[in-house]
Amino acid sequence: MTDLATLEAEITAQIAAAGDVAAIEAVRVSALGKSGSVSALLKTLGAMSPEERKERGAQINAVRDRVQTALAEKKAALETAELDARLASETLDLTLPAPYRRKGSVHPTMQTMDEMVSIFAEMGFAVAEGPDIEDDFHNFTALNFPEKHPAREMHDTFFFNPKETGERMLLRTHTSPVQVRTMLNQKPPIRIIAPGRTYRCDSDATHTPMFHQVEGLVIDKAIHMGHLKWTLETFLARFFETDAVTTRFRPHHFPFTEPSAETDVGCDRSGGEIKIGTGSDWLEILGCGMVHPNVLKACGIDPDEYQGFAFGMGVDRLGMLKYGMPDLRDMFASDSRWLGHYGFSAFSAPNLASGLS
Repeated sequence: MTDLATLEAEITAQIAAAGDVAAIEAVRVSALGKSGSVSALLKTLGAMSPEERKERGAQINAVRDRVQTALAEKKAALETAELDARLASETLDLTLPAPYRRKGSVHPTMQTMDEMVSIFAEMGFAVAEGPDIEDDFHNFTALNFPEKHPAREMHDTFFFNPKETGERMLLRTHTSPVQVRTMLNQKPPIRIIAPGRTYRCDSDATHTPMFHQVEGLVIDKAIHMGHLKWTLETFLARFFETDAVTTRFRPHHFPFTEPSAETDVGCDRSGGEIKIGTGSDWLEILGCGMVHPNVLKACGIDPDEYQGFAFGMGVDRLGMLKYGMPDLRDMFASDSRWLGHYGFSAFSAPNLASGLS
């Protein structure tokens, strides 16, 4: 009995000295585990006589029960103390202002547009704007679109319901109406770019119903295709930040320019990505041409005295090419994870002196 009392006193002292849940678990294993001190005493009962086993077994079981109770009480007390300490350390004062955490970022489309505006501003272009909702004259007629041109049809253009007069307003299909409004209200020389949203009935990996364009217009005396070519090549070299940009002009047709061309840029398509400024492949990147005399006449400018060039390019597609975004539709999906990956800091405005991107 003296041995049992001594053992119980030792275990009780160990329980009292335990400072955390891990320590109390170690005491439990050393006393009541498979090889514990109390468990070892229970194994000796098999060698005793029935009378001794009955008396000794009751004593050992009583010690085991008291040890289990002491362990449970100590563990509960330690867990409560740990919880109280954790709650005290993690207290949040809701009356204090929240710490500043910058989550917002500049959308790649806006970053790309700012870069383009910065480049053209350095080249002497002013920024002109116009309404998203246009009439047929500014969007089609003044730009030399024939009456039955396919672009006027419902499959390409978002039309509003007809007015009482039969006129149908529409969401502009390009920013060219801004060029028309500028020519109607400003005498040459003119040198502008027209950035903004445009709308067409189209949707796939490289087209969306709403997208962004930057169009340019230069009207003056003695303007020719050489000026256009230099302007576009200079812009592309600065935008893609490489002197190795090469271009080619392919004959094309646009109602509002004559001659018209599509501009391709040299690239490398190997390795599952497109690299501008290297390789032997070509990628169509924008449309351009000399302003059609009929457009100048519709805007009150004498085509015998003035001529000029115009060009247009997709802001979102240029952003995809420069920053490696695979699907145009992701740019309008409102996914904060995507924007967190591709977004830009609002504290670094693009400029040619310190760098665009």
